[in-house]
Amino acid sequence: MKIRIKNFDILQIADSGQCFRMNQIDAPSGKIRYEMIAYGKYLELEQVDKDQVELFCSEEEYHEIWEEYFDLSYDYESIVNTLIEGEDPFLKEAAAYGRGIRILKQEPFEAMISFIISQNKNIPAIRSGIEAICARYGERIVISEKSGKDYYAFPTPDALAKADKEELRRLKMGYRDEYIISAAKAVQKGEINLEYLKQIGFDEAVKALKGVHGIGDKVANCISLYGLHHIEGFPVDVWIKRVIDEIYHNKFEKEQYFGYAGIVQQYMFYYMRYLKGRG
Repeated sequence: MKIRIKNFDILQIADSGQCFRMNQIDAPSGKIRYEMIAYGKYLELEQVDKDQVELFCSEEEYHEIWEEYFDLSYDYESIVNTLIEGEDPFLKEAAAYGRGIRILKQEPFEAMISFIISQNKNIPAIRSGIEAICARYGERIVISEKSGKDYYAFPTPDALAKADKEELRRLKMGYRDEYIISAAKAVQKGEINLEYLKQIGFDEAVKALKGVHGIGDKVANCISLYGLHHIEGFPVDVWIKRVIDEIYHNKFEKEQYFGYAGIVQQYMFYYMRYLKGRG
């Protein structure tokens, strides 16, 4: 089905560093098309034009999963306009450049494990690592019996809690092997309730996540923003640190963007990578 909506650019979302199972594929139309896997479902979507996207799914599935997943009810346009009309020259340019980015409402456990894996890895390595554990521990789902096309859902907490450390090492998880298992066991045993963490404040969620073995401040911030949808979060990775150091000379005040600093962070991240030749 086709939807018409502003501020929804699938290429920008896929390249924004918040999700790792969204990959560009060839499209018969020649337009930008991506395939992705989330919540155990496979989806293809295509950028028809600047304000229109086609999702290759039923209307029922769209309303059940993807409308919420892509945060389509949130007014990103007002934030973009606020930043463009504001007095910060860098954010004017960043918001204009990355205005198609939305903060996805990802499955919390998948985001948790994904950002544990992300530690000290580049994006291609993160993607391949996640696909490796999905193929080993996730449920295989056949899209079409005729074509034989299939995919793997993200592993459950139970599956990863039982994972073997040596096998995770063979899947190139490195020292993160025990962190993955510890996090999965914490969720499996109810020591950490990710659905509850979605309901409480950002600071409390980050504090609880940091109580899990292997989750430090940056990873906890990423999980809270991208997995729990606390859009007031503001993770600081190497790119954001570069923005704060080079553009703001360590005087950036995220408090002035209270309630949506995470969206501002995404515009900063995406634009800075472009300026440095990585966009």
